[in-house]
Amino acid sequence: MKNVALKRAIMILLVLAGAVSPARAGPAPVGDRLTEMDVFDLELATDPQLSPDGRRIVYVREFSDVFTDQRYSNLWIIGVDGSETRPLTGGHHADASPRWSPDGTRVVYVSDQDGSPQIYVRWLDTGQTARLTNLAFPPAGPAWSPDGRQISFTTFVAEEGPKIADLPAPPEGAKWAEPATVIDKLVYRYDDEGYLRPGYTHLFVIPSEGGTPRQISSGSFQHGGSAFASSQAVWTPDGKFLIMSAVRRPDYELDPLDTEIYEFSVANGAVRPLTHRKGPDDSPAVSPDGKLIAYQGFDDHYQGYQVTRLYVMNRDGSGSRVLTAQLDRDVGNTKLGFTPLDGRLRTVASDLGGPGGTYGDGTYSTGGRRGFAITYSRPSVPCDVGVGSADGSPVKIITAVNQDLLGHKILGEVEEIGYESSLDRRKIQGWIVKPPHFDPKRKYPLILEIHGGPFANYGDRFDFMKQLWAARDYVVLYVNPRGSTSYGEEFGNLIHHSYPGDDFHDLNSGVDAAIATGYVDPANLFVTGGSGGGVLTCWMIGRTPRFRAAAAAYPVINWYSFVLTSDISAFVAKYWFPGFPWDNVEHYEKRSLLSVVKNVKTPTMIITGEEDYRTPISESEQYFQALKLLNVEAVLVRVPGEPHGISRRPSHWMAKMLDIVGWFDRHRQAGT
Repeated sequence: MKNVALKRAIMILLVLAGAVSPARAGPAPVGDRLTEMDVFDLELATDPQLSPDGRRIVYVREFSDVFTDQRYSNLWIIGVDGSETRPLTGGHHADASPRWSPDGTRVVYVSDQDGSPQIYVRWLDTGQTARLTNLAFPPAGPAWSPDGRQISFTTFVAEEGPKIADLPAPPEGAKWAEPATVIDKLVYRYDDEGYLRPGYTHLFVIPSEGGTPRQISSGSFQHGGSAFASSQAVWTPDGKFLIMSAVRRPDYELDPLDTEIYEFSVANGAVRPLTHRKGPDDSPAVSPDGKLIAYQGFDDHYQGYQVTRLYVMNRDGSGSRVLTAQLDRDVGNTKLGFTPLDGRLRTVASDLGGPGGTYGDGTYSTGGRRGFAITYSRPSVPCDVGVGSADGSPVKIITAVNQDLLGHKILGEVEEIGYESSLDRRKIQGWIVKPPHFDPKRKYPLILEIHGGPFANYGDRFDFMKQLWAARDYVVLYVNPRGSTSYGEEFGNLIHHSYPGDDFHDLNSGVDAAIATGYVDPANLFVTGGSGGGVLTCWMIGRTPRFRAAAAAYPVINWYSFVLTSDISAFVAKYWFPGFPWDNVEHYEKRSLLSVVKNVKTPTMIITGEEDYRTPISESEQYFQALKLLNVEAVLVRVPGEPHGISRRPSHWMAKMLDIVGWFDRHRQAGT
């Protein structure tokens, strides 16, 4: 995401719970309904970058190939009026991170078109492209210097790993086994990356017309934000310094959120901290006059949910003040806001969305005098590009990348549902996806689909999976139970040190509210969710027998083992629990799904990726074994080569959706 501080105002993303409006249509295996094979035709417009003069946008267009079973992305350019759209790159590559040069004549981007990810520059007048780097590891976050002569980026720098003993060389011609790997880091593997090589991410600059990259940062530290919030470097207007977030402490693995903002001299790499507090400080943006720096962060109180604030400080790090003190929501979800430096706030765009489906993960950029570009999503619009202005004029959607796919489909109508929790009468927001050609006189089976996180939120955005299930004549219910973000810090922390827990009542009450509509069959109720949603799926069936079948995707089952095997162990022990498992055995066991597994009678499917290092496969295996020992009908689905989420390969993502609904079909009562 590109963060740009204006001289007198700052564009920010706001976390506000969105209102809904009905969507069009939804799929299944017939005619005008969505089908599983439509996965390969779905496209997404992401990362829109507005040109400096505010007239054009370069964006990333993501697509899949049914024959290679891979995802790809190319760069496209379009006028802000929607005219003159054309591709800048093509082919089966991963082209990403486009950024305009200050004069608007060139675009830098990252691409694997020659095999491995490298940095390229394209001249827009001639269409010529030059490869700038020959790096051993992928680059990230390319950014132009103000004069357009240099480009900064980060990349991994490998170091020699630890050794215990020096082995003798094998005899000539001998074929010895691969040597053992010695690990001395807490985080030695990471989800979607695999086992990590020894080394650190560092900051570099390279001449924009080619040359040798020069390393700016140094030391055994990670640069570019944290594992939970990446942050690219930004240049000061004089081109003498780079400002970026980093974790420059020897014990960085034990305090993964504690980042600071640093100033790096481009001339000699001298480093100076600009923030000094316990908690994350990231996403810096320097004002055009170079006098101020805007950034995000919060004072860390080690709570499960903490609201990110927007700050401004003087260029030297002094005089820090918060601009969004009265905004009891995150900075970064579904609306785009405009705030002068006095902290007043107004919304200038709604309906931001991204590749995450009903999760709010939209992006934006600014350009021209007061213009912006956003990624836009509604229940019938997967992800398109919109443009607007801070003057409050309506946002205009200028792409329609899925018109050929969805133009002749009938999508399931998405309707907001509000209800009170049976526990304490708290108001809960949710949505219902109805089947295409919905008949209110029918009784439909219901799927309760629970979001992960658990500190996350759903909204009224397009979601292929939910639409596919609706196309198979299921009503799909999704809600934001306590602990969800976008409803304030108090609501989010209702599950602090208490997860899973009372969220059961919010979810169960949602099912009751759906039944009360009159078109849901109470004898055909199903429940599913992934990650944190998988946790709550298992929690639900351990507390009530009302569901005919359940599908838990990559859940956490045993918090004790999770803290000792996950790639985020230090974070979970510090923020979700009152300490380490061995000091809080009773607390960990109380929240474990094994504490209620003896109550389960529901036929259950557990789905997991074999390369999931976030909620490792051992979690799913424990639950499967427990259910089998209890003689409960259960199946374990292991997906090869997949990390957390099971969406690396399109066919695996499709199979996950089909396995879940197929499991429900198997247990669906006849006649509905």
